[in-house]
Amino acid sequence: MPKLTSMVNIGDEMAKKLSSVGIDSPQTLIGLGARQAFLRLKQTYPNVCLVHLYTLEGAICNTEFNRLSDDKKKELKEFSDFFKQQKQFPENKRY
Repeated sequence: MPKLTSMVNIGDEMAKKLSSVGIDSPQTLIGLGARQAFLRLKQTYPNVCLVHLYTLEGAICNTEFNRLSDDKKKELKEFSDFFKQQKQFPENKRY
């Protein structure tokens, strides 16, 4: 089974964090999607930020996070900002 670190943008530290929240393979990350994975991380690691969300999306799309389109970055920022305003992160809802 491929390791998370085989994905673009996913280094050892991010792989450890993802594994700690039950995301231990590229297939699991892809299946959940960047938003759901970000929410899982945010619950355990409250200091994860928008760049982490970009990193996850880039890993799933097999592109460096700084090469995501402006539209995709805007969409992800709106998602992150929405939950930042809510001050809570739902556990079981899919996005």
